[in-house]
Amino acid sequence: MNIRIKNKLYIVLIGLSLTLWSCNDYEDVPVEKLTLEYVFSSTDSLGVNAKKYLNDVYSVLRYGHNAIEGDYLDAASDDAITSSFSENQIYQLQIGRYSAFTRLADMGWANYYRGIRRANTFINNIDVVPFLQTYNNHVATNVPLNRALKAEARFLKAYYYFELVKRYGGVSLVGDIPYELGEPMELPRNTFDECIEYIVSELDNVKDSLRSVPIANIGADGHVVTAGAAMALKARVLLYAASPLFNESPVQAANPYVGYDTYDPARWARAAEAAEDFINDWGPSGRYGGYGLMDNFKDVFLNYYGPVTNEVIFHVQGALDKRDVEQNNGPVGFSSNAKGNGRTSPTQNLVDAFPMKDGKPIGQSTKYVYSEQWMYDNRDPRLDYTVLHNGSQWLSTTLHTYIGGRSNPTGSTDATTKTSYYLRKFMGNYEDKTEYTGLLRNWVLFRYAEILLNYAEAKNEYDLASSKTTVDAKVIEYIRSIRKRAGIDGDDGTYGISDNVTCLEMREIIRNERRIEMAFEEHRFYDIRRWKTAEDIFNQPLKGLALVMKAGNILTEHIDVLDAKFDPKRYLYPIPYSEVNKNSNMVQNPGW
Repeated sequence: MNIRIKNKLYIVLIGLSLTLWSCNDYEDVPVEKLTLEYVFSSTDSLGVNAKKYLNDVYSVLRYGHNAIEGDYLDAASDDAITSSFSENQIYQLQIGRYSAFTRLADMGWANYYRGIRRANTFINNIDVVPFLQTYNNHVATNVPLNRALKAEARFLKAYYYFELVKRYGGVSLVGDIPYELGEPMELPRNTFDECIEYIVSELDNVKDSLRSVPIANIGADGHVVTAGAAMALKARVLLYAASPLFNESPVQAANPYVGYDTYDPARWARAAEAAEDFINDWGPSGRYGGYGLMDNFKDVFLNYYGPVTNEVIFHVQGALDKRDVEQNNGPVGFSSNAKGNGRTSPTQNLVDAFPMKDGKPIGQSTKYVYSEQWMYDNRDPRLDYTVLHNGSQWLSTTLHTYIGGRSNPTGSTDATTKTSYYLRKFMGNYEDKTEYTGLLRNWVLFRYAEILLNYAEAKNEYDLASSKTTVDAKVIEYIRSIRKRAGIDGDDGTYGISDNVTCLEMREIIRNERRIEMAFEEHRFYDIRRWKTAEDIFNQPLKGLALVMKAGNILTEHIDVLDAKFDPKRYLYPIPYSEVNKNSNMVQNPGW
């Protein structure tokens, strides 16, 4: 088969597999014309079709709202369970009912390699297009647009590799070769170290070719890869690489595919440096300018479209006029445009993680006394934005999640709460409305608060490994700044963190802060894996509440809602059996 025909067949297959994001990109183009010569035309100075093809590279990014058969990924962690009656994918993930023969949405092997293949096709052909348009960024002027577009594709390829590596450990690096669909690669796995270094080198190489940040119109352009996104991904990659799952106690010793051969605390220092580089370059006082924490935590996910709202670094673009999050996760007991399906049941474990309003853990505050009867009073304000509970104001009424209440009816065939809680995060301000209305809701992949948390964790872990006991001043400063923005009391200037806190104590503070600040943003599921704490966490049943109304009073009982022991082999996913079966060089992950 000659190259021209192969190219034609390859692009036709790509065209037939376009995702919803770009389903209209080629719908007016006869499929027989979808050749590389057509898409990457030497006569198209605007690069119309080439840009559409780049959209297909972007389309592999996951839009995380309701991503796993209608559930959030965090419903497979200790922060929530699915309310669905069926044993769906998120339930199988949470209890470990999967194998190398199972195809679950989060596993992502085929999807991310599809993205890598598309990126390579774009990288290999974009220079044919004679763009007239140029751009200026933070280091250069009048740069040809194709340089930025190629850099975007290289970033996306690096991102897709990282998504594979955090799930599987070392995977096969295919370089810039766009392997044909179905073509046997027969490539061995690269080591974990080789994969990390490849990803980091790609990000270092492209960051100064990307467009600058903050984006002037983030609502329209925040989904475009920028230099800030490249540096943010580098900081995340190195944080994962330094973590216990890969750096300290891999799932199998002396197996270079699943982690490093030896522990090296310098990896924490490298991760801290990457986060600090971002802060110094792109933070509020950075040399290039402008990312920072928004004033209001609620606004981070819905109202970050103005020129001064600059916390979001990179997002996956959503659709206009959508109320899918509310309809999927809103409390039951309402009808018509106010109807919710209650898919996500946050756990008592998550609720208990939110401190009191002065930043102290529940039961440890001298200013705010914790009471089971009034457990939601005087808490971290982020709790009420993250979780709906009995007594919450919603849709111009008071929620009743006690057994038999409006939002927890007995005998219902709907997916009612299993914990007495419903998800609140990401939803619009419906406290005083009577129905849900359409919103533009993007999926935030990187934001400035994560950069601060990444630096704090990496620097504190390096100091712990260096036998230091005094916490670095910047670590305390950054965590306090996140708490200040959240609305934690700061009358004494500490925001619940003592000036004399030790590094060991700070580890738990940072991990908990990460949990509550980024709840349901697809971090917790992987954080408890990279920290290797999932075994301890799931050794105890997950908790919820059974609320009973009796003689006008609510009686509270803590109940077990899920008992799912964690098998250590689940720290990494199994490589799909089909890949191992067809590739004699592919080594399966330990235990699978």
